[in-house]
Amino acid sequence: MPSTMATHESSSAKRALSTRRGPHAPKHIVIEGPLRVGKSTLARVLAERLHARRVYDCEDNPFLGEFYSEKPGSALRVQMYFLMERQKRMREALAVESPAPLLSDFLMEKDRIFANLNLDDEELKLYERYYEALAKDIPAPDLVIYLQAKPEVLRARIAKKAMKDENHISTEYIEEVSRAYEHFFFRYEASDLLVIDTSEIDFVARNEDLQQLLRRLQEPVKGTQYFLPLGASE
Repeated sequence: MPSTMATHESSSAKRALSTRRGPHAPKHIVIEGPLRVGKSTLARVLAERLHARRVYDCEDNPFLGEFYSEKPGSALRVQMYFLMERQKRMREALAVESPAPLLSDFLMEKDRIFANLNLDDEELKLYERYYEALAKDIPAPDLVIYLQAKPEVLRARIAKKAMKDENHISTEYIEEVSRAYEHFFFRYEASDLLVIDTSEIDFVARNEDLQQLLRRLQEPVKGTQYFLPLGASE
């Protein structure tokens, strides 16, 4: 992230957010959304501002290259690796007693979203047995920030980022993932939910978009609510 973001932010905004912690403030926040929607960027910023402990999603899955190349059997290997790694990271973070809030780059249920997209029926039956054993007792977070964007925006961001193997992702798959996320969060009730469409906002390039979100997060989120920075559609 460009260092100019920090220089543009007012000291009063920093103090307001850093002292926000109170008895009703969320102690566990999750940021979710499809690939290249801005999760890592926002997670990094919020972790710094909230002085939170951060749980990183797994980005070193050794089977991803095979999966993007559509190698037979790779989907199950990818999903099992993600499942094992994510539940391990989440359990380790939750086991630590700390007054600092916890901020994670993933919701445990995201693993299931992708499993339902990528596995055949027999693979899914096997996966579900492991998921139930490994993840069923992991508690829901207090707040989920769901970032969404139009598929064409995600495709452009993937191309711009040019990460290894990601250029093999088809437009059809990006659309499938976006629809799966929308369907999941349309029915989501386990936590308070703040939905943000990032198609026309940029937390990195436009500091005011970020500042408006930071100010919004100083207010309670109850049930499902939506956030759109002023001027985002201009």
